Amino acid sequence: MKKKARSWVATYARNSIYEVSNGVRTYVVDLTMHSCICRKWDVTDIPCSHGIIAIMKDKRAPESFVHPFFHKETYKTLTFERICVLFLTDFHSDSDSTFLIVTLCSLHHSMSDDQEPLLIIDGSSTDESHFLNPKGREWWVTASLNVFFLLSGQTIAVILCRYYYEEGGNSTWMATLIQTAAFPILLIPYFILPSSQNRSTTSGTPPSIVTVSSVYLALGVVIAGDNMLYSIGLLYLSASTFSLISATQLVFNAIFSFFINSQKFTALVLNSVVVLTLSASLVGVNSDSDSPSGVSKWNYFLGFVSTIAAAALYSLLLSLMQLSFQKILKTETFSMVLEMQIFISLVATCVSVVGLFASGEWKTLEGEMDGFGTGRVAYVMTLVGTALAWQVCSVGVIGLIFVVSSLFSNFISTLSLAITPIAAVIVFHDAMNGVKVIALLLSLWGFSTYIYQNYLDDLKVKIMQTEVNEASNDTNC
Repeated sequence: MKKKARSWVATYARNSIYEVSNGVRTYVVDLTMHSCICRKWDVTDIPCSHGIIAIMKDKRAPESFVHPFFHKETYKTLTFERICVLFLTDFHSDSDSTFLIVTLCSLHHSMSDDQEPLLIIDGSSTDESHFLNPKGREWWVTASLNVFFLLSGQTIAVILCRYYYEEGGNSTWMATLIQTAAFPILLIPYFILPSSQNRSTTSGTPPSIVTVSSVYLALGVVIAGDNMLYSIGLLYLSASTFSLISATQLVFNAIFSFFINSQKFTALVLNSVVVLTLSASLVGVNSDSDSPSGVSKWNYFLGFVSTIAAAALYSLLLSLMQLSFQKILKTETFSMVLEMQIFISLVATCVSVVGLFASGEWKTLEGEMDGFGTGRVAYVMTLVGTALAWQVCSVGVIGLIFVVSSLFSNFISTLSLAITPIAAVIVFHDAMNGVKVIALLLSLWGFSTYIYQNYLDDLKVKIMQTEVNEASNDTNC
């Protein structure tokens, strides 16, 4: 079967769904649901040739996707009276003319005489259907809620962080710390909300505590470094400029998702990459009229480079998170999403606290509070509000990775960066000259082409789902 599978080519679509083609025919394989539209896998619970090549493309063992019923260990634990051998005509002419289904019709301690066989001849299974289910109301509500969290959280956090600098705050380590310090509030939904059904569970041994801890530790350190770069960028750039430059994270995420998550790099995505790069370049050469008061050209350049680096590191982080869910954790529930956010925020917070004390900036905090432009209470409220806003944003980010994909999560995050310049003009009266207007329009163009690509991807999946349903109806007639 593996030899036959090599005549097919598997291409990653999204969320463990692959397109498998030989140049003549194309099939859709869903590794999460253990399903292929050829229906062999659905009926037999043994991966078909299309499923095998998709599994191998995903760098996993096809044997781990075979139903435990067919394992040698299961066979040894059962006694049976007779074996029913059923020959079933295949559903497609390009495959073998027939394939064999063996059912144990009377299993001691497993099946009584009046029970149905495990697999039945019309292609249905006693288990629930493995076909791709259309996105239901619950999915849309969850996705919309996460989009709201991300958009509102990130916009408010950027505005408040810039407000902190405008009113006299100057501790980059404090600005870094507050981006993750409010993570304990996530313990409330973590313990209250039940662990819902897994979106993706694969066979195999669950990862060890050491492995999971290593993943959380590495991601936490990366987040701490990324937060520091963002803090430096906001220190030397206006909120509107910072947001427009940060939009380049979509460029980096498209690249990282291509190499790490096997996302397609289409013409529309390439258009977004080019347009957003031009937008950031325009902002980069607009330093004379846009830099905050007292910021030298060198500091402006430092802020520009730090923001670009932060965008790249953030994009890498999103792809690594999705890869962690797919390859290491292998189980995606909302409680797992919250658990990851809690532990990596804990690590990032510890790194930030160490940096705050090691740099000596903690000694200046009392004087910073006394000299804050709007008073000590406003100083505390600004830090608390920023910390809460970042956590709301983080829930939205990881929630969208869980519900949709890292690329879509980054798109929504980038969309909020188009909203932030407008908010900055209203709150801080940032200069919105011709160059920044053109950069904003280019960013919106890039966003539009990318969301259109997502629309095309969703439409393609819906067409595939229709084909699956039609194939199912035909075989049941």
